[in-house]
Amino acid sequence: MEAHVATTPAAAGGRRPRERPFWREAVEPYTHPSVRRSVIDVLTAAVPYVVLTAAMYLLLDVSYLLVLALAVPAAGFLVRTFIIFHDCTHGSFLPTKRGNTWLGVVMGLFVYSPFHAWKHEHAVHHATSADLDRRGVGDVDTLTVAEYAALSRPRRFEYRMMRNPFVMLGLGPLWAMAIEPRFAQGTGRPADKRSIVYTDIALVVLVGGLIWLVGLGAFLSVQLPTITLAGAGGIWLFYVQHQFEDVYWQRSEDWSYVDSALKGSSYLKLPKVLQFFSGNIGLHHVHHLSARIPNYYLQRAHEENEFFHDVPTLSWWDGVKTLRLKLYDERSGRLVTWAQARRSMQDEASSGAAATA
Repeated sequence: MEAHVATTPAAAGGRRPRERPFWREAVEPYTHPSVRRSVIDVLTAAVPYVVLTAAMYLLLDVSYLLVLALAVPAAGFLVRTFIIFHDCTHGSFLPTKRGNTWLGVVMGLFVYSPFHAWKHEHAVHHATSADLDRRGVGDVDTLTVAEYAALSRPRRFEYRMMRNPFVMLGLGPLWAMAIEPRFAQGTGRPADKRSIVYTDIALVVLVGGLIWLVGLGAFLSVQLPTITLAGAGGIWLFYVQHQFEDVYWQRSEDWSYVDSALKGSSYLKLPKVLQFFSGNIGLHHVHHLSARIPNYYLQRAHEENEFFHDVPTLSWWDGVKTLRLKLYDERSGRLVTWAQARRSMQDEASSGAAATA
């Protein structure tokens, strides 16, 4: 991927290389949203989610097993609804800013997320992804081996629990969807705080009205399994997009936007049905190179541009196996397991002892 960076005399002199915008012209045709395709997305995401949710409430008095069975496709359509919300925050789903904002606010209520606050935090994520010196906003928390070694025992335990798949995918959905968005996150800008407050007020009215209509028990019986399944799927998708063995991470002085997209974001090749429910977000390398491409054009952009073909490609099973990875080892430039991290820390300690001697 040497073509990503211009080899100018300035770059050879030691200053940070200047990236060629070689990709801008190539992806530009895909950055024009289609109202027709967007309407189809809404009709195949939010609408079936509402229909299935209503059916689940009606089936509570028939069979809770049927309710749980419907929770599976309902969760899939909720993930697809979240992708619409996500595209709206990038201003890529509809042709106008106002259209993206209003639809995004409505879709945000489906996924319990404040539109403007999430939009800002996610923009920071795109601007800092794979930068070791600017982690922490919109990321899955990831420490280096050296940083983990310097932690106290309680902090190590906290980190290990957070990276445990059962905690991340079991408790994580409730935290990520129902609890965390209720509070100011990221920079805490006044606009973000207002977005959170207004969203919370709207949710109190909507959720309160639904609980008044069906009862708290019925509400929880329907919403909890759906949120848990959708949240687990969403967290796993977000995790695997930037958490794989040969992932690209660099310190700020060596960081490249293009490489962070094409080397630091995965192409998760999912079965067609899962690709549908995940709104093509597995083509994350395309999305991170140009967030202006709506989800329904990501596959075509990938197929029609050769520079997208030489990127980290994972199967769904590869994505499951990435859950073993816990820390980034700067010495090897790889994400490593706990066992590999221990060996790296032992090697570092041995090197330090030898140097002291």
